[in-house]
Amino acid sequence: MRRYHTLWVRLATATFLASSVAACTVGEEFHRGYLTDERAIAQVKKGMSAEQVLQTLGTPSTVSTVGNRNWYYISQKSRRTLQFMGEQVVDQQITAVYFDSNLRVERIALYGLQDGKVFDFISRTTPAGGEEASFLGQLFRGVTSFNPFG
Repeated sequence: MRRYHTLWVRLATATFLASSVAACTVGEEFHRGYLTDERAIAQVKKGMSAEQVLQTLGTPSTVSTVGNRNWYYISQKSRRTLQFMGEQVVDQQITAVYFDSNLRVERIALYGLQDGKVFDFISRTTPAGGEEASFLGQLFRGVTSFNPFG
């Protein structure tokens, strides 16, 4: 009788430990910032006013500091496999809306990383060097170094 009791205790302990480990290994996925809506982005056309863009895409994550002429919608998806482990960024995108001096849409770009470089998935190009490319690079470095613990 004692032998069955010991076997039952071991089985219960093993089941408890296995379920505890399984609870810790359940992966989680996090979405932060602008949730990219390709249908909404497709509605933004050259010549639209800034007000129309606001109605279509909502408030941008950030804007250019000079003249408020570039708006950026930043999206990030990260994942962690263990409950108490850090997150890994698995996808990130920046939707950029460029305005002319009259605050009318000049063009729109959807940036992401391809082969480790900033890439515009609409024009299928990488941005040329300069201030804009530098700024986009900073945005991507900022979102890839997310640390929830400061």
